[in-house]
Amino acid sequence: MSIKTNSGPRTYKVGTLVYTQTALLTVMFWMLLGDLCLQIMEQLPTSIVPLQLRWASASDTLIGFVSGSLPAVLGILLNPVVGVQSDRYRGPLGRRRPFLLWSTPLVMVALIGLGLAKPASQMLAGAFGAGSTDAVEIGWIAGCMVVFVVANTYIMQVYQFLFVDVIPAEVMGKFVGFYRAIGALGAFVFHRFMFGSAETHTALIYIISAVLYGSSFLLLIWKVKEGGYGEPEPKKGFATSARVYFTECFRDPFYLKVYSLAFCFWSAIVPLWTFLVFFGTKPGQDLGYAPTLGLNLTEFGEVRGWCSLVQVPIFFLVGPLVDRFHPLRVGLVGMLLTSITFFANFFLVHDRSSFTFWLIINFVAQAVYLGAYLAILPRLLPRAKYGQFFTANQIFGFAGVALAPVLSGWLLETLKDYRFIYVWCGACTLAGFIMCALLYRNWLRLGGDKSYQPPGFENAEAVPATTGH
Repeated sequence: MSIKTNSGPRTYKVGTLVYTQTALLTVMFWMLLGDLCLQIMEQLPTSIVPLQLRWASASDTLIGFVSGSLPAVLGILLNPVVGVQSDRYRGPLGRRRPFLLWSTPLVMVALIGLGLAKPASQMLAGAFGAGSTDAVEIGWIAGCMVVFVVANTYIMQVYQFLFVDVIPAEVMGKFVGFYRAIGALGAFVFHRFMFGSAETHTALIYIISAVLYGSSFLLLIWKVKEGGYGEPEPKKGFATSARVYFTECFRDPFYLKVYSLAFCFWSAIVPLWTFLVFFGTKPGQDLGYAPTLGLNLTEFGEVRGWCSLVQVPIFFLVGPLVDRFHPLRVGLVGMLLTSITFFANFFLVHDRSSFTFWLIINFVAQAVYLGAYLAILPRLLPRAKYGQFFTANQIFGFAGVALAPVLSGWLLETLKDYRFIYVWCGACTLAGFIMCALLYRNWLRLGGDKSYQPPGFENAEAVPATTGH
């Protein structure tokens, strides 16, 4: 809500926080600086870990499991805990920032461990007399991924809860546009300037990314202040809490439609991140697979970097459209365009030029959807229990991430053609478009732009406003 009085400048309200325009811009700056370094860090497990596993002679199915399914399974188990803990917690730093503070050092340790996987596995193999370091290295990477995922689940979930608590609803679309644009810029920096050295400077890339991430998040925790919160509901026993969680989050079909968007989209995108590098480069195995494009890592990183950079202006453009037309409408268009362009990649990519062109077009379509998606959730989920419902949504997303890499890896091993990753992604996003259309129709029946209230929370009381800064 924005407030403008005759006696003073315009202010912006969210919960008990009231900002001047300058104060709001300052909060957004620190949040977005954290996002820039976070997105550079987030590229490591999705872009370099599959390569590290391939260099250790892992199969496609194993690569899909360690880099996609294992994190997803852990996320499914952890997300409900994170959401409920964060919603209920009250402390001097608020209810969100303490979890960021506790988790950041663990993420840094796990990243450095992944960077040192090769020398660490050689040392362990020598100490225990192992004949080959490959199995030891795969085990080391998997162990570091477990630590990373546990800590990073808190980081990723609580960070997104935080910006709902500190960013006013009327500028949420613009903020999400900036958030996505900054994230794309981080991905560009990583792929353009770091990815090409992934094999020769693995440890250095991980260490630099860990330090950037840790520094920016400690600054965010220091500079961004939370408002006041009402008292949480009385604690219940585990069985009662679980029953309430599943009843509130999964009983109404409307919320299931919301969650299905995460399931379909991430079922497409995580396998793309995992296996596209093997289609674009030399996959490192010659077991009867169809020819690939044969780019080296530097060339592939340049293509991926330009794809991310092109998304930046799209995110800036989508933000105001989201605020004006509602994120659900923009997301519907974005999901359809994403599906169409995935199939176009399958049929029309034959060399580096066509690979670059059609992948950029696909990333533009993804940007339309992603620019709307995070703004959909604050509009549709109940704010009083946003963390709880957000993590329920993430359970569906992680379910897709858990199943999709292994199933798509099995598909690629069966067909022996990495090009078919585009068919997998196109089919998943087509299903997502259908579910988005059904959700949109349901939202209109519940009041749409004029009178929508989250089902089951129609009479939820708002928290009284106080002045904040």
